[in-house]
Amino acid sequence: MRKPSQALLVSLALLACAFAQTAGQTGTQTAPQTATQPGTTPSAPNQPAGRAPIQAKSQAEFQAYQAAIASAQNPDAMEKAADDFATKFPDSQLRVLLYRAAMHSYQSAGNSGKMMEMGLKVLGIDTDDPEALIGVAEVQEEHTSPTDLDRDQRMTQALANAQHALDTVETDLAVPAGTPPDKLEAYKKYLRATSLEIVGTIQYKREQYADAETNLRKAIETDPSNPDPVVILRLALALDQQKKYPEALQQANRAVELTKEDTDVGKMARNERDRLMVQTGAGTPTPANAPSNTGGSSPAGAVPQSSPTPATEPPQNGAPPNH
Repeated sequence: MRKPSQALLVSLALLACAFAQTAGQTGTQTAPQTATQPGTTPSAPNQPAGRAPIQAKSQAEFQAYQAAIASAQNPDAMEKAADDFATKFPDSQLRVLLYRAAMHSYQSAGNSGKMMEMGLKVLGIDTDDPEALIGVAEVQEEHTSPTDLDRDQRMTQALANAQHALDTVETDLAVPAGTPPDKLEAYKKYLRATSLEIVGTIQYKREQYADAETNLRKAIETDPSNPDPVVILRLALALDQQKKYPEALQQANRAVELTKEDTDVGKMARNERDRLMVQTGAGTPTPANAPSNTGGSSPAGAVPQSSPTPATEPPQNGAPPNH
């Protein structure tokens, strides 16, 4: 979820050790194994804190899950497989994993409406699931127009979802037994950073620039190994709105370093940098890159949207259970 667009959505491989031994020799990252075969007893020494691993209650349920998750790369097929599984096993915990897989699949396909629909299905089963909370909040934040009649309501709900995700990352993130602690902590950092980014962006849109600055900084500092140029540019804009021009220029320069000139985010970063160079007297942009508005602050609505290519892929919590 971070960010299909900025991008949300990070795929860290929360590998179960046993799965890594059998399928981790391909040289690619593998998604988390959040379910185990019925009758499997997790090994206590490596058991991550928080929610216990999700486990199938029967061999039939386990096999049906494996068949369903095979459709993870096809959004429509994954949704149908999840629905069919939920009909056959209406009380199964594995429903959450399958609908999350469908959510991520639709996100990768750029279908925000269906992504939100799948996220809401997850929350209908588990109201504390941090991945679904973030996925829904992200769609609510990014796809609400200033002219929407229910804009304030949607922004308030997105804010509540993102803040609730911050509260549930430690307690409700389902991971497999044997998940390496470093992989687990890296993924938690990603989830926290994404939640803080959503909170900060909503505050920026509400012209609460000091609060936006605080939370956007926290988002960057929470996951420093995965710098997101969109978040950094948003921080530059929040600083700009407070007339903290030298600090804003530092962040704009960083956003420029992390982007390509021919991308939308790259163009916005360079325009903001050039504007701030004029404001600070740090230099004069070349005529070709000279900003059209150099006399005042950036407009409050100028919030860069997510990057077209995610820095990391979304977590595939629907990976097959361990054998």
